Parts: sequence; structure tokens; C-alpha cells
Amino acid sequence: MARPVLDAHRHIGVLPAYPFYGGPAISADVTAKATVAELLATLDDEGVERALVLPNYGVPDPDVAFALNHLALEAAQDDDRVRCGLWLSPKQSDAARNDAALALAGEEGVAALKTSFLLGGSPTDPDCAEQLDRIFTTAAERDLVVHVHTSPGGASDVDQVGTLVERYGDATKIHLVHLGGGMSGHMKLIGHRLFDWIEAGKRVYTDASWSIGFAAGWLVQEIERRGVGHDRVLFATDTPWGDFAGEHARLAAAAGDGALAQAFFHDNFSALYG
Repeated sequence: MARPVLDAHRHIGVLPAYPFYGGPAISADVTAKATVAELLATLDDEGVERALVLPNYGVPDPDVAFALNHLALEAAQDDDRVRCGLWLSPKQSDAARNDAALALAGEEGVAALKTSFLLGGSPTDPDCAEQLDRIFTTAAERDLVVHVHTSPGGASDVDQVGTLVERYGDATKIHLVHLGGGMSGHMKLIGHRLFDWIEAGKRVYTDASWSIGFAAGWLVQEIERRGVGHDRVLFATDTPWGDFAGEHARLAAAAGDGALAQAFFHDNFSALYG
């Protein structure tokens, strides 16, 4: 029998075309799902037993991602295989939008609050301090997870995002997606920070989506060497920005077929997201 797979990071909603990087308007999220029915059919096709579903984002129009909160919540309330995260912005200019999103935080099916600095702001920008504090303290009060994007350089770098772990990680569960993000992020996170934070009592988690080929294998070696972290790594696809087959193959090759694979693909999701 195939091992049950639980996906800790995928998106719902189709983004409008946008002229990224000075080019023509494009739609890169080619496997994005516009409806709950399409999302659920994909879970069936891929054999995903449960999933955390988040609003799709990436277009620099704040209303786009915020508008998809209701679609993610609909998915969670239509099918008990799904838990959802609500999109929130770190920017003070989005305070009113955050008010509306946080009003949904107590709804059935909500398990996470999602934020990213790809659309502006930074963890150390004084303009973001108030909204970030609202996000992380609300999550702690409601026993939700804060789901944070990481990628190399700029405001999403582990050097920046790590300040949030230091500030809020004692009380708030924090899921750093993409294993720190890219070569530099992997080296920072796997090289010591993830394990140092765990040993210091920080409630920090990660997933291996978008990871470079060497990273998942090294992560497993460091878990075995340091004796911690087996309960902090989750399988995630980040579809439509990642793909199930590739992400599954990479992590399965690193984890093997024993207790560690059971933790990564199943147990850690159940413990973190219910």
C-alpha cells in the first residue's frame, strides 16, 4: 500500500496576467486551480490525503491575494481533508485588509496565517512592525501557524526572516517554507540555524519545496547527526509554483522508507495542522 501523503503547502486561485520583470503580461501559474472542485480533484489524482491550502499570490496588487482568502476558506469548510491559511500583509498600508482577514481567523478550518515579503515590506522595517506583531500574536493566541516565505537575498532571506523566529518563536509556531530558499538559505538553515533554534526551544518548522538537489539529503544527515529536527520537516508541493511529482521524488529519495519518511509525509503535518 502506498504511504499516505499530506501536503503542507499548496495554493488555490488563478492570478491575473502581469508584466513581470519588464516583459509582456504573462500567466505563469499554469496549473493553478480556480475552484474548490478543481483543487479537490487534483488531490484525488495525486493521492494527497490532506492538504494545507493558501491563497495564490505574487501579483503586486494587494486585493488579489486578499480576495482569495474566501476561496481558501471555502475549500477548508467544504472538505475535511483541507485546512487553510489566510493571506496577510506585513505592510501598514494593508492594515484595513488585514482587519478583514483576521476577522476570519476563528472560522472552522483555519490552521495558519500566511505572510510574505515578496510584495513589499521587510521583517526589520519599522513600517511593518505593527502588522507583523498582529500576525504573530494572533497566531499564538489562536494556536495557528505563521507560514512565511523564504528565498535568497532581500527581505525574504533567512537573515531577515530569522529575526521573526528570534522575536516570536517562543510562543508562535512558525513554518519557514522552501528550506530557507536557495543555496545560501539552505546553508544557513541546515548548516546550523534550524537546529540551533529547535534546541533553543523555538517552535520552528520547514518544508523542502523548491530545494536544490543536495539539500534534502544533507538535511536528513544533519537530523541524524544532531538528533533533533525529525518532527520539524514537512512535505510540501507549493503547487502551482512547484509540482507534486518532483517534490515528492526529491524528499522521498532523501528520507527513505522508514520512520523519517512517515514523519515527513504524514505525522508532522498531523501534529502541526491537525
